[in-house]
Amino acid sequence: MVMNMNELQNRIDINRLPLHVGIIMDGNGRWATRRGLPRPLGHREGMLRVVDIVRCASDLGIKHLTLYAFSTENWKRPKEEVEGLMSLLLVYISKRLEEIYKNNVKINVFGNMNDFSDNVQNALTRAMERTQENDGMVLNLALNYGGQQEIVRACKKIVEQGISADEISSKVFKDNLYSQGQPDLDLIMRPSGEQRLSNFMLFQAAYSEFYFTDVLWPDFTEDEFYKAIIEYQGRSRRFGGV
Repeated sequence: MVMNMNELQNRIDINRLPLHVGIIMDGNGRWATRRGLPRPLGHREGMLRVVDIVRCASDLGIKHLTLYAFSTENWKRPKEEVEGLMSLLLVYISKRLEEIYKNNVKINVFGNMNDFSDNVQNALTRAMERTQENDGMVLNLALNYGGQQEIVRACKKIVEQGISADEISSKVFKDNLYSQGQPDLDLIMRPSGEQRLSNFMLFQAAYSEFYFTDVLWPDFTEDEFYKAIIEYQGRSRRFGGV
């Protein structure tokens, strides 16, 4: 039986929502190729889903949403495609910042911004400063991000602080990650049919639930998001117990 979006939403228990949802946004290029379109048009359509899913997650009551938007490995893509992605990022921030601010969403960036152009760095800094005082959903944009690189970065920060080996704990380590002060990932969604983490938040994913779907990211609409939440709520999370 196919349910519409309202029926799906009504099946969600708002008292059992995942605190932190991560999405590995994947499939933009394939979406365009299958339609005989240039890959940049797939990224453009994918950006529209970002708008929809951020609004949907915020309205549903998700507290933390992390979107894997650009990995450290994505620099290997053709220069024209990378430049197009950066342009879309600038458009998203410039056009949606006030809407995000008014919806009480707070923006964070996970990743090294130093490799971006001044325009991109300034736009991201402006977005974080503008929404800093918001206390609604936290939207983390994983940009020029890699999970292994984050772990190495945390180790270096701990050494620089002069923390001894005996003083290092899981909490100390978490306090030196980009996600400092945020809960670990409860649920990771990955569209496009791929079933791997692709270097996404490796430390924070220790006890995450995974939701994989063949739906490509540009087709990952609000009803697909609701389906993932419903499946998550039907699972038993034991965290190593019985």
